[in-house]
Amino acid sequence: MSIQHTEEILTSVLLQLIVILPAARVMGALAHKVRQPRAVGEIVAGLMLGPSLFGYFMPGVSSALFTVHTGMPMQVLSQIGLILLMFQIGCDFEFDHLKQKRNRRAVVLIAFSSVVLPLCVGFTIGWFSQPTLAPEVDPIVYSLFVSIALAITAVPVLGRILREFDLTRSEVGVVAISAAAINDAVGWVLLAAVTAIASSGFSWGSLALQITGLAMFGLFLALIGSRLVSWMHRIMPVVDDVLPPTMMVIVLVAIFVSGIVTEKLGIFTIFGGFVFGLLFHRYPSFVAAWQSQVGRFVLVFFLPIFFTYTGLRTNILGLSTSTDWVWGVVIFAGATVAKVVPVYFSAKMTGFSNSQSGMLGILMNTRALMELIVLNVGYSLGFIPQNVFTMLVLMAIGTTILTGPVLRILLKASGLRVDRFREA
Repeated sequence: MSIQHTEEILTSVLLQLIVILPAARVMGALAHKVRQPRAVGEIVAGLMLGPSLFGYFMPGVSSALFTVHTGMPMQVLSQIGLILLMFQIGCDFEFDHLKQKRNRRAVVLIAFSSVVLPLCVGFTIGWFSQPTLAPEVDPIVYSLFVSIALAITAVPVLGRILREFDLTRSEVGVVAISAAAINDAVGWVLLAAVTAIASSGFSWGSLALQITGLAMFGLFLALIGSRLVSWMHRIMPVVDDVLPPTMMVIVLVAIFVSGIVTEKLGIFTIFGGFVFGLLFHRYPSFVAAWQSQVGRFVLVFFLPIFFTYTGLRTNILGLSTSTDWVWGVVIFAGATVAKVVPVYFSAKMTGFSNSQSGMLGILMNTRALMELIVLNVGYSLGFIPQNVFTMLVLMAIGTTILTGPVLRILLKASGLRVDRFREA
């Protein structure tokens, strides 16, 4: 690649950032004003800048601004931000709540129920919609991709919602993020298996090796990684709420290494950031300094790029028939019911109140990010048509939009404050 070509790509990326960052900030602020997560406003900003609005009315300007060759650099930037966000979510994790037997039982039941029923409902929807929506796609593979899309919970978006509602260290928040982490780990294993089936490369041996590798990585972090983190804090303590530069470099390198490990094991790289962040929950001075020096920049710069680009890839106008919209409604309703209902009853079975059970149900119904990754895999492999891709993207956005207002109602019903929506 020549220097001139590199400069052209850099200029295009900078132009996009000049447009995306203010648009995301404005729409995020508007969403924040109406007590919606900023992620919702940032996705809406992407929809407005994409083919659904700006690209429709000014296609020439849109194609000149959002050029094809800048897609990869922008995606890389957004993925780095997601890894760092997941590290912060891991750092905020409050293990003390999981010392209670009820909460541990709730995590297992909620994780199980939030996967099994959505898989069944998704496969059923996929099977019956295939002749109409995807007649040229293998019905089993298509149905499997739809089922996984319905089963996934978006841990990064859930984590950001918990941060903005100040629930990261609450009992409900810890149970929700724990169950969602298990949900996603299972989802990624299933996605890897379905992708292998779709490409005729599946083997039980590979699946067993993947699961064993994940268990060994977790064991390594628990036994050795935690001791290394403790040693690092002793020799490089946080002074005056400032992280030593050397410590910051070491932590960043370790985050990225963890991401590479989980990616090689068939789980998305951001999961590595989350599990490594769990090692830091015992060091509140580090967590506070990290969020002050790094975390705010991640939320202001990196995250809007991802959420806005999500909207840019979605063309609502592509759903042009009543049949498309009917199936879109069926997918949205099926996805919501299949998540909220089993999670609600699982929480009730473990002793949570009605409002707490409802909060857990609506939190686990948040999909956005993870859903989009599944969809991109299915779409790139040709197993999810463009119209179904759009339906499922709208479902992911819709379930995320639904979370904020319902959560506020349930918080009020449970007697908790609802005026503590945090600025991000």
